[in-house]
Amino acid sequence: MRVAKNPRQSRILQIVKTKNIGTQGELVEALKELGMNVTQATVSRDIKELGIIKVATASGEQKYVPMNQTGEGASGRFMKVFREAVTSIHTADAMVIIKTLPGMAQAAASALDSMHLDSLIGTIAGDDTIFAANSSKEEATAMREHLITLSQIDPSLSG
Repeated sequence: MRVAKNPRQSRILQIVKTKNIGTQGELVEALKELGMNVTQATVSRDIKELGIIKVATASGEQKYVPMNQTGEGASGRFMKVFREAVTSIHTADAMVIIKTLPGMAQAAASALDSMHLDSLIGTIAGDDTIFAANSSKEEATAMREHLITLSQIDPSLSG
């Protein structure tokens, strides 16, 4: 039986939000368990239409997540841009100040925004500097530590 597009895509979003799905085949199987017979080609099209991306988890595995729910980390390309652009990370009260290579702040800020960090209120980027506003000094300090880990920069370069 053919499954209508909207209910199928709704189920796909629900599945990737609640389960660790690493392949299109696993997603096809999860849909079959719900009584939806779909092909891998259909799932592939749905993934593109829904903006679902594959991200690396903290354990190094891959899983699908909706683009607007990338709390475990941004897409691989965004993370690569962030890692390669960032030169230092500092805090000033509730702000995290991120220095980048010249001309890279906009791209790094876009990567930062895609991370959907809970404490991040917003970012402003210039040519080589990003100001990331947080709700409190404590949240800024925690974000700085998290970003140092993500960027893989030497912590001694940041203060």
